[in-house]
Amino acid sequence: MSAASVLIAPEQTDTSGPESPRYTLLLTSDADLIEAAQRLRCRVFSTEPGFSLDPAGTGGGLDADRFDEYCDHLLVREDRSGEVVGCYRMLPPPGAIAAGGLYTATEFDVTALDRLRPSMVEMGRAVVRADHRNGAVVLMMWAGILAYLDRCGYDHVVGCVSVPTHGEGEPGSQIRGVRDVVRARHAADPELTVTPYRPVVIEGRGLDAIPPPDRPAVPPLMRGYLRLGARICGEPAHDPEFGV
Repeated sequence: MSAASVLIAPEQTDTSGPESPRYTLLLTSDADLIEAAQRLRCRVFSTEPGFSLDPAGTGGGLDADRFDEYCDHLLVREDRSGEVVGCYRMLPPPGAIAAGGLYTATEFDVTALDRLRPSMVEMGRAVVRADHRNGAVVLMMWAGILAYLDRCGYDHVVGCVSVPTHGEGEPGSQIRGVRDVVRARHAADPELTVTPYRPVVIEGRGLDAIPPPDRPAVPPLMRGYLRLGARICGEPAHDPEFGV
């Protein structure tokens, strides 16, 4: 069965006059809407600086994996065009059981989080289309996540956040700098530490051998999470498919 329910209606978001975008936030399992989100994800992950997903290997221009069918998908639709311009996916505990685990568990040993699993939702694949990065879309999605947690009675969220391998400075320097900042200021309790299966190694050097930049650039999504009180649960993992 496929369905879409409205979490935030357009009249609640139309605040800047008749020509401003009107957004609706949907919680959906509708196959066509999910495909639109997968297409948006592929476009961002394969074309924007900092990511290196190969669109030729995605199958029809879609970023899709085995977890999608077990997730609840939060989508922002721009109502004048009808296009999906933002997306998140939420993997609740029953979905994680059906999927055989968390996406995060493909990158990290997450045994330390086992005690949280009955009330823990994994969120990920966060994307906003470039021409709608006005703050409104991501804030709407975060409001939707809080509404989802409240509606379903869950207490914790977990997920991966990407830091590009290449950027200002030599390869890996930004990852080193961001790692140092969050480890010093935003580390989780030691009993919640997870371990990467593939630690970051760039051109044969581990993070501690790569000089940090003068000014680490914490990605906007991570900054937002940290402002909301997120904690970082250990060392980063390397995902060469995405270039992060």
